[in-house]
This record gives sequence, C-alpha cells and structure tokens, in this order.
Amino acid sequence: MRSALLAAAAAALCVSTLVQAAPATQQSAAKQIERGRYLVRIAGCNDCHTPGYAASGGKVAEKDWLVGDRLGFSGPWGTTYAGNLRLLVSQMTQQQWLARARSEMRPPMPTPSLHHMRQDDLKAIYRYIASLGPKGEPAPAYLPPGSVPTGPAVVFPNP
Repeated sequence: MRSALLAAAAAALCVSTLVQAAPATQQSAAKQIERGRYLVRIAGCNDCHTPGYAASGGKVAEKDWLVGDRLGFSGPWGTTYAGNLRLLVSQMTQQQWLARARSEMRPPMPTPSLHHMRQDDLKAIYRYIASLGPKGEPAPAYLPPGSVPTGPAVVFPNP
C-alpha cells in the first residue's frame, strides 16, 4: 500500500511538472519565433528573399515573406537568385540550417553577416521561417559565369 502511494505521488509530481513546463516551453518557442521575425526584418533577409519588399518599402504581407525571387544577381561569380527560404527550411533540420548558414555562399549573399551571428540567433531565424510554413516555388537555378540570365538581373561589374 505504501509503495502504491509513493508511486502515485511520484506520478502526480511528474504530471504536475509536465503541465507547468508545457506553457513555459510554448512561451519560449513563441519568444524564439518573435526573435527570428525581428532578426529577419533587421538583417535585410526580405530585401532579396521577398519579391517586391525593398521596392515597396517593406509593404509586403508577412504571409508572402521569404519565398525567393526571380530577380538574378549577375557578376563575375555567375548569376545567383535569392532562394525560397520557406521551401529550404521545410526540407532541413535545424542542424542542417546552422551548417548552411556557416558555409560559404555566392554573392550578393552577406555571408560574413551570417558567420558573425550568434548560434541562438540563427536558431531563432530557423524557427521563425519554419513557423511560416512552405510556400511558393523554388528560385531559378544558379547560372555559371558566362551564362546569360533569361529574366531580370542586377548586373555587378568586374571589380
């Protein structure tokens, strides 16, 4: 009888702890998502990864953010396109995202900015993008130097 009471008390304590931890975990996740939203705004992610964002002074609905763009950036490296981060994140784990953020990327991606971000900031960005869910189509594929983009492109001269 005594062991049954101890087991019941232990189970009640565990359930109580879990119930109390759930709102704290949800609150922590909500804070991370909000931090990610803030970082996406101030780091300029939308400037390239959201069609029309820069041209409209940021007047694009959040539901349409980070879907990539068909505008190319052409220079000595070839032609790059701002990828659809929502599709990308939907196919990656957080660890894969962190590795990608720390890897080298072609211009005009501000790779040094990502490399200087704290790990928890990159995680917050991942959580935020994941919270938006997948949407849109993949951006056009990279074109090597000497290839001519078929759509609009910003052309950077050789240094």
